[in-house]
Amino acid sequence: MTLELCFTGARVLRPGGLDSAPLSIAGGLISEGGGRPVDLTGFTILPGIVDAHGDGFERHLAPRRGAMKDIGEGLIAAEAELAANGITTAILAQFYSWEGGMRGPEFAQRVFDGLGRIRGDVVTDLRAQLRVETPMVEDYDTIAAFIAEHGIGYVVFNDHLPHEALEAGKRPPRLTGQALRIGRNPEKHLAAMQALHAGMHRVPGALAQLTTDLVAAGVLMGSHDDRSADMRTDWRNLGVQITEFPETIDAAEAARNGGDAIIMGAPNIVRGGSHNGNASAPDMVAMELVDALASDYHYPSLRRAAFLLADAGIRDLAGAWHLISKGPARILGLMDRGDLVAGQRADFMVIDSETRRVAATIAGGRISHLVGIAAERLIG
Repeated sequence: MTLELCFTGARVLRPGGLDSAPLSIAGGLISEGGGRPVDLTGFTILPGIVDAHGDGFERHLAPRRGAMKDIGEGLIAAEAELAANGITTAILAQFYSWEGGMRGPEFAQRVFDGLGRIRGDVVTDLRAQLRVETPMVEDYDTIAAFIAEHGIGYVVFNDHLPHEALEAGKRPPRLTGQALRIGRNPEKHLAAMQALHAGMHRVPGALAQLTTDLVAAGVLMGSHDDRSADMRTDWRNLGVQITEFPETIDAAEAARNGGDAIIMGAPNIVRGGSHNGNASAPDMVAMELVDALASDYHYPSLRRAAFLLADAGIRDLAGAWHLISKGPARILGLMDRGDLVAGQRADFMVIDSETRRVAATIAGGRISHLVGIAAERLIG
C-alpha cells in the first residue's frame, strides 16, 4: 500500500536547489498537493539514490567462506542496508567469471534465482547487472541464454586474467590462495587460466557477435576499467556505450568526446582518490568527466560523496546529488525517477539536517526504512 502524505517544514532538494515548499505523494508518485500532513521540521528531503553498480550485497550472501545457505535471506538483508543508506534503486553487479566461487556461473544462477523469488517481498527496486569475463568465449552462448532467461538489462564486460604473467610463463601472484579459497586445485586453476589466455585470439570475433545480439535485444552494455582512449573507442564500436570506472583521464575524455556515459566509484570520492593509483574521481568531477557515481563496494559512500563534493564547492548540492540520482537514472534509461517533481516516482530519503543521518527512505511511495523522530512524526 502506497502512502498519501504531505511533508511540511522540511527543506526539499528540487532540480533548482533547496526550498521549503511542501512535498506531497500519492499513488506511488510525487503529486501536486494533498495528503495527510507530516511535519518534518529539522529534516531535509533528497531524491532517492540510484546505484548504477554495486557488489556490497555479496557480504550478506556469504558472511563467511562456504556460508552460502539461503541466497534469498541474504538479499533481503542487503536490501535493508540499501534502504538504510537512502538507496531506492539498486543495480546488483554479479560476476559470471572463470574465477569461481561467488564469481562463478553456478553462484550467478543462484543469485538471480534468489532475486526472482524475493523481488516482490522488498520495497527497494532491485535490478540485475551481469559482469561477463570476455575470455570465456566457450560460454558466450550460455551467457546470452542466461541474460535472456533472467531478463538482465545491463551487462558489463571485464577481463581479470593476469595476461602479463601468463604470457611470460610465470605463475600469477596469489594463485594458490585464490584457488583454495574457491575449493579448486591450484594446478587445475592455473591450467584453466592458461587455456583462456591462449584462446584470446578468438575473443574479438565472438565478442562482436555477442554485443550485436545484445544490442538487438535492447540490453545496456558497459566496459569496466578502460585504460586508454583506444580501448574506449573499441568498446564504443561494439555498441558498448557506458564506461565504468575508467582508469585514466584519456579514457574518460574519449568517452566524453564520443558521447558515452561515464560512471565512477563513490568510494574514490570519499577516499580522496583511487586506492590503486588510477584516475582521481574528484578531479574528474571537477573536469566534468563524470555522469554518475556508483557505490562499487560500499553503499554509504554514495551520499557521503555527494555531500563531500558540495562541501568542497566542486558542485552545488543539486549538481552533486544529480550524480547519485538523476544522472545514473538517465544512464539506465529510468526516466521516471531522480527528481522530486510531480509525476516522478515517489523515491526519496529524509535526513536529519544537522547530522545528515538517514531517518527515512521511501521507494515508490512505500516505506523501506524509518527510524527515530521521523518515525514518530510519520506514524503520528
